[in-house]
Amino acid sequence: MSIPYDENLIWIVVIGFIVAFVLAFGIGANDVANSFGTSVGAGVLTIFQACALATVFEIAGAVLIGYKAGELMLGALSSLAGSGIWLLLATALRLPISGTHSIVGATVGFSLVCRGTAGVKWIALGNIAASWFASPVLSGIVSVSIFWIIRKTVLQSNKPFEQGLHILPVAYGLTVAVNIMSIALDGPKLLMMDKMPWWINLIIAILAGTFTALIVYVYVVPRQRARILLASNGSDEKASATTATNFGLCQENNETTALSVISEAPCGSSNGNAKADLAPKLRGNSSESPLLMVAQAEVENAQMDGIADDEAQPEVSRLFAFLQILTAMFGSFAHGGNDVSNAIGPLIGLWAVYAEGSARQEAETPILILLYGGLGISTGLWVWGRRVIQTLGQDLVRITPTTGFTIEVGAAVTVLLASKIGLPVSTTHCKVGSVVCVGWASRGGEGVSWKLFRNIAFAWLITVPMAGCLSAGCMAIFREIISL
Repeated sequence: MSIPYDENLIWIVVIGFIVAFVLAFGIGANDVANSFGTSVGAGVLTIFQACALATVFEIAGAVLIGYKAGELMLGALSSLAGSGIWLLLATALRLPISGTHSIVGATVGFSLVCRGTAGVKWIALGNIAASWFASPVLSGIVSVSIFWIIRKTVLQSNKPFEQGLHILPVAYGLTVAVNIMSIALDGPKLLMMDKMPWWINLIIAILAGTFTALIVYVYVVPRQRARILLASNGSDEKASATTATNFGLCQENNETTALSVISEAPCGSSNGNAKADLAPKLRGNSSESPLLMVAQAEVENAQMDGIADDEAQPEVSRLFAFLQILTAMFGSFAHGGNDVSNAIGPLIGLWAVYAEGSARQEAETPILILLYGGLGISTGLWVWGRRVIQTLGQDLVRITPTTGFTIEVGAAVTVLLASKIGLPVSTTHCKVGSVVCVGWASRGGEGVSWKLFRNIAFAWLITVPMAGCLSAGCMAIFREIISL
């Protein structure tokens, strides 16, 4: 370790570490929904299971891929304080805001106090701001494209369950391959991947994905087929007995008189919802045959109601429930790599000034600082993360395992690619963009809570100025009471 630039400044570093942990706590509490909110909303994971998995993969992502985005984020103690305060306030209001927005706004506020407008690189800020608007759109396009492919090839096929089993190896293989490639390209010195040529990294990723696909094809697919069919057969036998009884009662009642069809709800509906508008389709009681044909047809139509929706295919939902867990871990890994830089970026700047006398960081980011940021994020997940989970995972859009899978994959791919090129996109914007777009594609305009989305969008708009004002206020106070 090099000799400190000025040992008298150690107290600022100590306070910086404390405030950075608070900021990481706020990021974890607010952004936990980005990684596992859809899984909890779809009923695939419990809160405890989501937090346990997120802890592992947030820290792993922080250490393995949390380097590049951190290079763009240099700030000071006031940046940590301003962004941390705003994140905790937004979490208390259950609003999923962007940690990236918060820290960028706080950094700008800090710089404006110190050097005025000359201290801000407006072109760089404009490029980052453009990515904030582009990221939800791009993430939504990717997620909707995946959803439409699954809808056409699986959900609307003659045998959706078998088609779903067929794509499982490919889905698992591609997910693992992309994740491995993200780590390998410009990876950390810890794994010696920075010395490998790109084509070796590509071969490693392809081999890992192929091996995963083979394991899924040989081992996972047969087990899931047996397990899901066994559970389905048990529920189907019970449902069939109930349906047969109800259908018989309906037939008996329908043969008695037309009044019974009009005044009573038809039985035997697969989703339990009766068709209320039967009277206009009845042609009177003068001829028994047409009346019975229409009444019986309505009962059969009621039984078939809702099969176009993936919720009416429990086998497929169970199938994608397994896959969504993997994609949620994938998303958590990407989140750890991207957003840990928001928590420790200003801290790295403080450490560089203290250790080297300059904010120009020459050495690789210390792994212990990355671990520290990951630990703070994970603590926030456990203590306060569930507040935002309900907003993103349940209130904004009704999520199923099928739609949840497409949301996770689309957002994770967008974030990972951005992290590798050093662009600090917002994981919150990517995930919300995917949730809204997939919700609209799967259920139409009524599938999205537009009022809630309006509130979220408003919180996005005020995040940068709010964090900037808080940071500027902290810096102004520091300059008044502290003399260096």
